[in-house]
This record gives sequence, structure tokens and C-alpha cells, in this order.
Amino acid sequence: MKKQAIVLTVCLPALGAFLSGCGNVGTAPDSMKTVEAAEHPLEKTAWLVDWQWKAGTENFQGMTNGLASVQMFAAYFDESDNLLFTDEFKKGLPKVQEIARKSSLVHVDLTIVNDQKRQDGSDLQKEPTIVTRLMATLESRARHINQIMEALSTYHFHGVEIDYERIDEKDWDNMMAFINELYTRLQEQEKTLRIVLEPRTPIESLSLPKGPVYVMMAYNLYGTQSGPGPKADRSFIMELAARMKTVPGEKVIALAAGGFDWSESGEVKAVTEEQAAGLAKSSVEVPRRDNASGSIHFQYVDEKKQKHTVWYADETTLKTWANVISSEGYHNLALWRLGGLSRESVRFMNE
Repeated sequence: MKKQAIVLTVCLPALGAFLSGCGNVGTAPDSMKTVEAAEHPLEKTAWLVDWQWKAGTENFQGMTNGLASVQMFAAYFDESDNLLFTDEFKKGLPKVQEIARKSSLVHVDLTIVNDQKRQDGSDLQKEPTIVTRLMATLESRARHINQIMEALSTYHFHGVEIDYERIDEKDWDNMMAFINELYTRLQEQEKTLRIVLEPRTPIESLSLPKGPVYVMMAYNLYGTQSGPGPKADRSFIMELAARMKTVPGEKVIALAAGGFDWSESGEVKAVTEEQAAGLAKSSVEVPRRDNASGSIHFQYVDEKKQKHTVWYADETTLKTWANVISSEGYHNLALWRLGGLSRESVRFMNE
């Protein structure tokens, strides 16, 4: 796998002449202008989601030299707690696997998330009661593990990632038993296991099993749950990196591309890097780069005369955050998510 040092620059090519000479974006401190990565280059992985698989595979094709694996997101659950795969997932997976095979370097893993797809068309996202039921007994865990192993065999995945969020405190002992039991089964088949952890996970008080790779979600510091701000900043990443020292084994820090658009009407929606760069062309003033996070922010007015505030991450932001990860002694970066990345960000992920 090709690895290079990360060099941080401050110009924003994606906005072209609008930010000629870097404009106010160039007000970042000198420490951001040229930053060398730590001696150990970061190993990179990325998620590719079923609902945006076409744009995701376009990005994926440009970074097969830089990725160690891609996580195909996701398997969900039906109303009987069985694994459920969407039509989009089934359409996109062959293309993802084709690209991975051509590279010979990139493994494709399955991500399972505790979202429920209901027959009436509604979704329950990050539903903790699913985890409660699945983890309740040795028998329920064994049934779930058997379904996972069958899915890995059917769809030819290299490994599995468990992304169960909002876990009730009372379920953690059973969850850790499940991790142990699943890891043992996967090892028998020479398959891998990653476990995603939220910032709210009480990792200091948990005795997480040794063996799996653990991934900390270092993003959504600001988002749909808050007012405007960056997905992450240096202090947030450093705090989570310090907390992860208590977790055993190999650890990954996950970052998020793109950003959010906050309307003065109260609506908040996610935007990709390319979408945000497009909106920036209508900004009421030159977009600025935040010193604390490296993120770009600006305001614009829509056709209904509503004012919007946008914060998002570009290539320079990702490099800023990657440097923080390296400086904290971590060597593994995961990116949420492929699709709608600029050419510059794709190039960074391919390094």
C-alpha cells in the first residue's frame, strides 16, 4: 500500500476564483500551513453507504492505493430482529467488490447498524431495544451471530463491523459477551471484527474484550442536535484520543467529511463537501476557515430569503484532523463517508 507524509496547505482549489489567493481562508495560523505527519503514516479506511453507492464508488475508484479496507454500510434489521439488506445495498455491493478486486489491496467489510426498517416504510434509527433483545441471552446472541456468519459467507465479506449505538447501560455486560463470542467465531473463519464506539460510550468503566479493532467516532461535535459549528475540532479529537488509551488493542479514530447546513427556520441538513462548496459560491461574504477546527464556514440566503449557516470539512480540514490523530500517537483513520468528496480530498485519502 502506498503511503506518503501528509502535507497541509491552506488554499481551497474547489472554490476556484471565488477564493483566489485563498482570501480569508488563508487566515489560518502558520502551524496549519505546512504540517508533516508523524513518522508512521496513517492507515486509512472509509465507509460507503447503500443509499449513495454510485457517488461512493466514484470516490472509491480514486483511492484504492490509499485504503486498507472499505466498510459497506449497512445491514439493518427488520421487525423480527433479522438482518435486512436494502435493494440499493445489493445493487452497489458488486461494484464495490469489483473495484476492490482490481486493487488487490482493499478488503470489503460489512457494517451492521441497529436501525430498523419497518413495513410501513418508516425507520427507527439507532434503536437501543434491538440491542437489548439481541444481547439478552446466550441463545439470542448465538442466533444473531449465526445470521452474521451466514451474511459474511453469502456476500463474501472479509470481516464485519458492529455499529450499535445508544446502548443502554444495563446491556453492556451482555454486549461485551457478544463481542467475545462473535470474535471467537470470526477467528475460526479468519474473518475480522471492528466495533464502533460513540463519544458517549463509557469506555473508562468497561472491560472491552481484547482482539477486535475499536473505532471511535470523533465527529458530530455540532450537527442536527445543535446550532452551527464544526463536526470536530482539535480539542475534541484530542480528548477522545486520550480517552481511547484505555481501550485494548488496535484503535481507529473516525473523522467525517462534509458538514451541515443550518437554516434560520430551524431546519438542519447534512451536506457533502461538493454540495457545501457549491453553496459557498452564493455566500454573502468570503468563506472563512476556523482556527480551532480547520473547518470552513459561511452564510448564504436561499430563494425564500432564508439565511443559512454552513460549516464543512474540506481536504485541508481532513489533513488538520489527521495531523492531530498522528500527534496523539494513532496510526489508523476511518472516514465517514465516501460520496461527494472533492478531487483534493480523494487524493488525500489515496496517499
